[in-house]
Amino acid sequence: MAGVGGTDLDRATTAIERALRDRRLTDLAGLLAPLRSPDVVAVLEQLSGHDRAVVYRLLPKDVALAVFEALDPSLQGDLVLGLQAEEVARVFAGLEPDDRVSLLDEVPAGVATRLLHGLTPGERERTAVVLGYPGGSIGRRMSPGVVTVHPDASVAAALDRVKSRLDDAETVYTVAVVDDERRLVGVVSLRDLIRAERGAAVGAVMREPFAVLASSDAEAAARRCADLKLLALLVVDEEQRLVGILTVDDALRILEEADSEDQARIGGAEPLRRPYLSTPVRALVRSRVVWLLVLAVGATLTVRVLEVFEATIAQMVVLSVFIPLLIGTGGNTGNQAATTITRALALGDVALRDIGKVLAREACTGLSLGLVLGAAGFGLATLVYGPSVGAVIGLTLVAVCTVAATVGGAMPIVAKRLGADPAVFSNPFISTFVDAAGLILYFLIARALLGL
Repeated sequence: MAGVGGTDLDRATTAIERALRDRRLTDLAGLLAPLRSPDVVAVLEQLSGHDRAVVYRLLPKDVALAVFEALDPSLQGDLVLGLQAEEVARVFAGLEPDDRVSLLDEVPAGVATRLLHGLTPGERERTAVVLGYPGGSIGRRMSPGVVTVHPDASVAAALDRVKSRLDDAETVYTVAVVDDERRLVGVVSLRDLIRAERGAAVGAVMREPFAVLASSDAEAAARRCADLKLLALLVVDEEQRLVGILTVDDALRILEEADSEDQARIGGAEPLRRPYLSTPVRALVRSRVVWLLVLAVGATLTVRVLEVFEATIAQMVVLSVFIPLLIGTGGNTGNQAATTITRALALGDVALRDIGKVLAREACTGLSLGLVLGAAGFGLATLVYGPSVGAVIGLTLVAVCTVAATVGGAMPIVAKRLGADPAVFSNPFISTFVDAAGLILYFLIARALLGL
């Protein structure tokens, strides 16, 4: 079925909203018919909870399940609360265990219990395996649906095994090789099985497996899957027994969530965890207000510094003209360094043990930036206010850039060592700290050079 382009999708969305408003359900079904699953998801993300449930009920059963699986867990939870019990049970049973667990985290406990009780004993057991791991671990995000074979099995038997699991396995392209106690001993791809002689033993064509512990951090495991460029990463317990698999699509989803969280916190807000247009205004306010209050309290430090040097400013009022320039430059320099190091930590390019190297590199970088900006500041300030003020501005820019870059580079690493989110310690807090430190340096340099 052909999809629609961006402009056509916007037009279709407008028509769907109009049909919903007029309650023309027959026309609404006709508008939904030519849309592919991704297009329907894009439409649902822009509707209210009630309208979302109305549209979902008009979808064909095969399309409905694909759409539900593609929705964010938070929207799945909203949709569950707006559907009838039999509709919910049918959709819930059609999900993979890891997707079920994500949904269960978004609905009230009573609803979650009813959903679990509606599953068959076998599916309930598969879902319970994933539920048993703590939140944030890869065990919570893996799928237990892994195709397994014994190393002594023939390639022909392995191919038959793959064919028998086509409908219920998470992926058939990566086949785990396990011993009699389900310990992981190797991995073989479907391509290798097809290429091998049918009478050969699987153990002769298998490769060394890449695996992570189920208790590992989900983001770290997803990053490993992406770095190794694997279609799937096997998950084992402490005894190296196979418990599940992480496919590349789930790994990319985890990394996207982590990146969205980092970007939100770098900007001084909490992540929304749902599409923007489907987020209530009260949730938008709640995601930002705490950070604004924290930063407002932190800004009082800057006010206190200005009070301490009030006499210095009174002696030479021109110094106040450059305050926005200096603290803005310092904040931007610190934010650049913090963002760079936060990203490097996420990618594994920088480890906690590298803090000394980071401090040295950022100090050199900050000094170099300060020399360039300081020279420009000295020239411009000298032209207008004379060489003495120009020297103060130039030297302050050198000092502020050096300190800001060094602190900005160090704080994400310090945060990670303390077990905190590096993004939390990035731009908002660094700006507050550098503002105060920059003003102190500025007025101390002014006192020394101008004799105030």
